[in-house]
Order: sequence, then structure tokens, then C-alpha cells
Amino acid sequence: MKNRNLKRDLEQLDSILKEKGISRRDAMKMMGLSTAGVAFGSSTATATELKASDAKGHVLIIGGGLAGMSTAARLRNNASDLKISIIEPEASSCSYQPGQTLVGAGLWDKSDILYKRDDFVPSNTTVYKEKAMTFDPVNNVVTTDKGTAVKYDVLIIAAGVKLNYGAIKGLEAAGEVYSSGDNSALVSELNAKGVSSIYTADGAQATWKNMEKFIASAKSGKKVKGVFTHPNTPIKCGGAPKKIMYLANDRLKDAGARKNADLHFYPNGGAMFGIKNYHNAIVSQFEREGMKWSYKHNLVAIENQVAIFDKHGKKKGAYDEDLKEYDMITTHERVEVPFDFIHVTPPMKAPDEIGNSPIGSGKGWVPVNKETLQHVKFDNVFALGDIAAVPMGKTGGTARKQYKVVVNNVLSYLETGSIPKTNDKFDGYTVCPLITSIGTVMLAEFNWASKATGDGSNAAAISMLDPTQERYIWWLLKFYLLKPMTVYGMLAGRA
Repeated sequence: MKNRNLKRDLEQLDSILKEKGISRRDAMKMMGLSTAGVAFGSSTATATELKASDAKGHVLIIGGGLAGMSTAARLRNNASDLKISIIEPEASSCSYQPGQTLVGAGLWDKSDILYKRDDFVPSNTTVYKEKAMTFDPVNNVVTTDKGTAVKYDVLIIAAGVKLNYGAIKGLEAAGEVYSSGDNSALVSELNAKGVSSIYTADGAQATWKNMEKFIASAKSGKKVKGVFTHPNTPIKCGGAPKKIMYLANDRLKDAGARKNADLHFYPNGGAMFGIKNYHNAIVSQFEREGMKWSYKHNLVAIENQVAIFDKHGKKKGAYDEDLKEYDMITTHERVEVPFDFIHVTPPMKAPDEIGNSPIGSGKGWVPVNKETLQHVKFDNVFALGDIAAVPMGKTGGTARKQYKVVVNNVLSYLETGSIPKTNDKFDGYTVCPLITSIGTVMLAEFNWASKATGDGSNAAAISMLDPTQERYIWWLLKFYLLKPMTVYGMLAGRA
């Protein structure tokens, strides 16, 4: 990595840590304990301990990705007599999706992030290599696409989300897909429209090829425009649309072509980040790098190398004499933006077979108590990961906190029929290692109280590092450590 001196950077880190009375060795131990969440503070790093349980019964898990398989592993570690089954049709469901951003920037190969489901199945666990299709929570039965009826005592939903490219006019043929699996047909459809997207492994690989062409064009002297979008739905890894933009920016700089490229971010929302300190930091970074942004733009169509956005806002309507306030009217404006390169973050949704079932909701997500992750209607149903209807957090770091809470609550439910108030509760913890260049990361940690959990208020000395500052040490963590710590820690039910 350019202009980086590992020895010098570690010496600087040692100096910072020394002021806090902590050694680098102890700091790395903290990293190891906090794994994907990198939670250094007392409120976020407190581990939910493994507790031996004599619980019996059948736990059925829908989804064998990071959240589902980690939950199965931790259940098995806790309760040796428990019957555990997983319904998961995709053979590569355990692939390391956070690495897709790095593949999209040409820093990793697709093969670096592909992992097989069957390599992570806990002992004495049954895997139905089928798709869950119908849910009968009254009779505690799930039926698969092959007609297999599976009865359970506790049901855990960890099915993830679907990428709804088809919701964008011009990309209808791309349809709905999952991140894992063979998505070569999707990539063909996207490439045909000049679209890149890192939300699948195949798509990430294609993104780098398209980015190389974009950079070469800029290097030849042509003035080019890169467009990056963020949709009007909740998405997994909310920082990813910005990460790939930062990396494109850095790749252009490396090629000496940055001056010829206009990079523009079009988010549906009205801010860069939901927490003010992180928002301000990102705006400063964009200004420093000469990257542009336009809020409240939702991508609705792709037509002939033109991105079409719905620019939405509010304006005053009639004055209400009784309420002494103006009615607010939503406005819409069609905005057309030509592009040479576009990264599309697709709208995302719960799978219809779950969202439209008795365990789903009007918005598709599985409704749960945000602290216990227990279903609001069915006491023996739990949900975690991207599909759970919690106020925020669809990241691997979030799942890492959730799955421990779910395991403890499921075991308590099987043992006693209820969940003790003393059990650990999920506080909405989310982490986003926001890559700002090839070699720097801003580590954004927060919970649903919108408290930045790395703001220096926590007990661990290392958390005194300003979380809004981009640091090489966090890049080392992201680039080298998070994958093995996730794959071999969390998927083993330990991290």
C-alpha cells in the first residue's frame, strides 16, 4: 500500500497506547475478543458467556449464512442434547460477504471470500438443502419447496435479505437475488446496462473489471463521470455504497487520473450518516477528496447510460388554523444523470415467502422485540441478522452481538418457558469499518440510542482513540484480521 510503513505505524500506535497505559499485545487481545464488532468499550465488548445447558427439544434455523450458522454452532456448544436443524439450499451460504467491497476494488480475488456451507455445520446438526416456503407458527411446522415438513419447538429466522434489482426500471430482468451463490446471470444483465454492484461475489468481481475500464478512460485524458447510489430501503452494510466510492477515488489517484473523474454520490436520505459526529467526518472527507453528493435522490431507472433519480423533498402547503402549522407536501422531481461508471446499491427486502407469511409483517421484516429478538406474536420464534425488524443494524458486527442474545434466550425458553429479565439484551450495537482509502479506515461504532460507542466514554483504554479519525491500524484490522476472526471465530460459535 502506497506511502505506508508498517513499522512506523505500529510505533505510533504503541506511543498512543502507552499514554493510555496499555500494551500493543493487550490491545490485540481486545481485538481478538471483540472480533467482527471490534468493540473495545465496556458496553460493547462484554461477551455473553457460554453457559452449559441441559435444554432439550428441536430448534429449527431458517438460513445457513453467518447469522444462522453461528447461532447453530453456539447452540451446540451450549447444549449437547439439543436437536438442531438448518434449512439452507445454497452451498456457498457461509461466504464472507464483507469482503465483496475489497473484491470490487481489485484488492482481493473472489476466491478469497468463498466458503462452503458444509464446512461449518456443527456436529450432530441436520441440514435440509432445500428452501423454506411455508410457515405455520400455530402448529410449529415449516414446509420446504420439496414438500418436506419440519416440526420444531423453537424457530429461528436468519434468512437474510433479497437484492431487489428488478425494482429499478430498466433492470427488471435482473430480478431478485441473494448475495450468495451463482449470480452470473445477474451480472450479465447488469453489464448489459453498464451497471456495477458489489452486493454479490460475482458482481464484485465484475465491478473491478468495469472500474479498471473507467480508470483507463480517465487516464487517457477523457473527462468521465462516476455515479454511486444508495436506495430508499434498509440495506445490509449501510457504509458499502460509500466504501466503493472511496476506493474508486483512491484507485483513480493511484493511476494519476483523479483530475479527469467526477465522482458523485446520490443517497436517498438527507445525511451521510445517522450520527452527527460520523456525518460531519464523512462530509469533511468528501470535501477533502473533491467528491460530490446530492441528498434525497432515489434511483428509479437506468436508460441508455443515464441514471434517473426521483429527487424528493418537502414544501409548505396550506396553513392549518387549528394546529397553527403548515401542511407539508412531498415534492418529486425527475433528475437525469449521464454516467461512464455507476455503482448501484439495490433496494432490499425480506424474501416474500417469509415477509408475506404469518411470521412476517407489512414491511416484510420479521417483527421482534428489539432487545430479546423474540417474535412479537409467537413466543417460540426468534429472528436475527438482516431480516429482523430492529431499528438499525444490518451488519456482521450486529449479528455477532445478536446471535449470543438469541442463543441465551432460546435456551432459557426451552428450559423454563420464559426469558429471564436478567438475560443479556441486544442494545442495537452496529459497527461499520468505513474504508476511506487503500490504507485507512474510520471505525464507526454505535447503537440505536445513536450513541457512538467508541467515543472515549467506555472503559477500555483503546476506545480513547477518536472514532471519527481514519487510521491505518483499522485498515490492518479490516484487511487482515476480520475475515479469519469471523470465519473461524463467529462461525464456530465462540467469537
